[in-house]
Amino acid sequence: MITKILVANRGEIAVRIVRACSEMGIKSVAIYTDADRHALHVKKADEAYHIGSEPVTGYLNAHNIVNIAVTSGCDALHPGYGFLAENPELAEICARRDIKFIGPNADVIRQMGDKVQARNAMIAAGIPCVPGSDGNLADVEEARILANKIGYPVMLKATNGGGGRGIRRCDSDKDLISNYARVISEASKAFGQPEVFLEKCVVDPRHIEVQVLGDSHGNVIHLFERDCSIQRRNQKLIEIAPSPQITQAQREYIGSLAVKASRAVGYENAGTVEFLLDQDNNFYFMEMNTRIQVEHTVTETITGIDIVQEQIRIADGLKLQYQQEDVRFRGYAMEFRINAEDPKNGFLPSFGKITRYYAPGGPGVRIDAAMYSGYEIPPYFDSMCAKLTVWALTWDGVVERGRRALNDMLIYGVKTTIPYYQEILKHPDFRNANFNTGFVESHPELIDYTIRIPPELRAAAISAVIAAHEGI
Repeated sequence: MITKILVANRGEIAVRIVRACSEMGIKSVAIYTDADRHALHVKKADEAYHIGSEPVTGYLNAHNIVNIAVTSGCDALHPGYGFLAENPELAEICARRDIKFIGPNADVIRQMGDKVQARNAMIAAGIPCVPGSDGNLADVEEARILANKIGYPVMLKATNGGGGRGIRRCDSDKDLISNYARVISEASKAFGQPEVFLEKCVVDPRHIEVQVLGDSHGNVIHLFERDCSIQRRNQKLIEIAPSPQITQAQREYIGSLAVKASRAVGYENAGTVEFLLDQDNNFYFMEMNTRIQVEHTVTETITGIDIVQEQIRIADGLKLQYQQEDVRFRGYAMEFRINAEDPKNGFLPSFGKITRYYAPGGPGVRIDAAMYSGYEIPPYFDSMCAKLTVWALTWDGVVERGRRALNDMLIYGVKTTIPYYQEILKHPDFRNANFNTGFVESHPELIDYTIRIPPELRAAAISAVIAAHEGI
């Protein structure tokens, strides 16, 4: 049985894993660079080991991380998300060193990480896929010929991409030619591989993904879907479970597709099968993420299933505790990614010291965070500093609870995306569950959330503010 786990990550997901370990009676080991010396995951874990002065590279050194796992007496390693979470080499090193990797095996990670291999595997399994290239593109001319055959707009995508990077929409030959070299450059820099492929662009789709769990005994189930359509530049902002935009028949269909896709590749552990839903209600496979997702909290909230603990049990060789008919959901959950960014300044990162932090509470409110009053957000990592998850029995109820919880959540010292989310929740389209991946771009007015004062009242308002300050 697993008794000690090295958490090969940082931030809120590292804290989340440490908490799961604590509830299961498992010892946890944290790692940190100089930038994270005072991080919450370091304080919460049973043990913590320094992995270097450089902020990021220590989290990317697979051999060193596994060495720490071995020397500290760990029998398992949890990669979290990001960094090395979908790196097959880490899984292979763990296997060689007799450390249980809490995730799928290296072959599945490698296959699903290669978007062309993943696409071909899904086509072979009978999973609907967006029309596109059969493999990697040889050159821009091949891309141009195929684009004209299937029709613009098209998407150029990095074969080994992820996290919304290495993707460009092309609406014409001119766009395609100018973006081709850019995508290759982005793919080479971000993922170390220059390969790209092409797909038909599904215009303004809804982004629907399904959480799956598979064990080593041949059991695979789904935990229903999440709606991740509210996003900016392919980066998710708000996630919802279940989707308020699909029918029960569609829910059953997409769940069965996700299980079928997982079985086709022999998937074990927690994973997510992502789909696009077009304007004609056709589902298309997009990709499979072979790790825990940022937005797993909404699925946990509606089903009551602790996905991280299930990951650990599966890695330990245990059977799933649930069969498909045992899994039920209740109500709606919504997660807000609280990013240290300034929406009024192009979502520019806003790193610095959190002078004061007040977490929201009350019924149906969950916070996953790695920050605290006095914590200084380092400028070297992703800007997400917390996740706020709310639950209610109805769609209207979860929207209102989200609005209230966002109002209650106070963060001083840095700019955050909280005011932006407050504006989204007021919008009639969102409140009526009528949105797609183009929502943010089609509503630029939401960025300006300043109070509008009529010109005839502005002078009086300014005078009143000056008088108030003079009277303090």
